[in-house]
Amino acid sequence: MDALRIIGELLHTTLVFSTALIFTAMGGIFSERSGVVNIGLEGLMVSGAFASAVGTLYAEQAGITGGAPWIGLLAALVFGMLISVIHAVASITFKADQVVSGVVINFLAAGLTVYLVKIMFEGSGQTETLNAVFHKIAIPGLSSIPLLGYAIFTAYPTTYLALLLVAATGYILYKTPFGLRLRSVGEHPGAADTLGVGVKRMRYTAVLISGALSGLGGATITLTTTSNFSHNTISGQGFISLAAMIFGKWNPAGALGAAVFFGFAQSLKNFVQLFDLAKRIPMEFLYMLPYILTILVLAGAVGRASAPAALGEPYDPGKR
Repeated sequence: MDALRIIGELLHTTLVFSTALIFTAMGGIFSERSGVVNIGLEGLMVSGAFASAVGTLYAEQAGITGGAPWIGLLAALVFGMLISVIHAVASITFKADQVVSGVVINFLAAGLTVYLVKIMFEGSGQTETLNAVFHKIAIPGLSSIPLLGYAIFTAYPTTYLALLLVAATGYILYKTPFGLRLRSVGEHPGAADTLGVGVKRMRYTAVLISGALSGLGGATITLTTTSNFSHNTISGQGFISLAAMIFGKWNPAGALGAAVFFGFAQSLKNFVQLFDLAKRIPMEFLYMLPYILTILVLAGAVGRASAPAALGEPYDPGKR
C-alpha cells in the first residue's frame, strides 16, 4: 500500500511540474511553426510569473478573493503578450537575428521584473506571499479510482487547462485554415505570400500567442507552487520547455510527452530523497538531475528532429 501511495504521489507531482512546461511548449510551437525562433520562452515565463503575483495581490487588496488567481492568470497572459511584442518587432519588422532577440528578452525580463519588485515592495527581493492561489480539484467519481484517482484526477485547474490546450493546439494547427496558414509561413513563406497569406501578420499573431501561453506557464508556477515571485521562481523552466518542444518535434502531442518526461525528472528528485541512499548524495546533484536529463535527451534527438523549413529566416518579399 505504501508503494502504491508513493507511486501515486510521484505521478501526481509529475503532472504538477509538467503543467508549466506544457503551457510554454505549446506557446513555443505556435511561434516556431510560423518560422520565428523563440529562445525567449524563459523570459516570457518570468514575465508571466511576475504579472500573476502582482495581479493576484492587487485583486486581493481590492477584496476579490475567489477570483483573484484568475485575475492573476489574465494579468500573466496580457503581460506575456506585451513582452513578446518586443521580440516580434525586432525579429519580424526589423529582421534582427531571432536568437539574439530571444536572448535579449530573457535578460530584459529577468532584470525588469526584479527591478519592479524592488520598487513595488520596498526593496524586497520578492513579492508578498499570496493568500489566494489555486487549489486542487477532484473530479467526482474519477478521483476515487485507486492510484490514478489521486495521480491524475485530483489536480489544479491549470493542469486541466494545460491538457485541454494540447488538444486545442493540435486541432488549430492541423484542422483549421488558420493552422494551415501558420504552418505554411513557417515552411515556405514565399509560396504562402503568393497565395495571399499575410506572412508578417501570421508571424506577429503566432509570436503574441506564444507570449500569452508562456506567460500562463510562468503564472502556473506562481499560483500553484511558490505562492510568490522572486528572481529564481522560474529557474530554467523556459529552457526545459524549449527542449520539450524540440524533443517533441514541434508537435503538440510530442511536446506533451516530452513535458511529462521532464516533469517526471523534476519530481524524481523529491522521490529519490525518500530513500536512505539519497542521504549519501549531495542535494546539488539531485537538483541537477532534471537538467542533466534534458541535455541527454536533446543530445539523442539531434539529427532526428525536423524543424520547420523556414525557421529562423526573416522574410523579405523582394526575394521570394
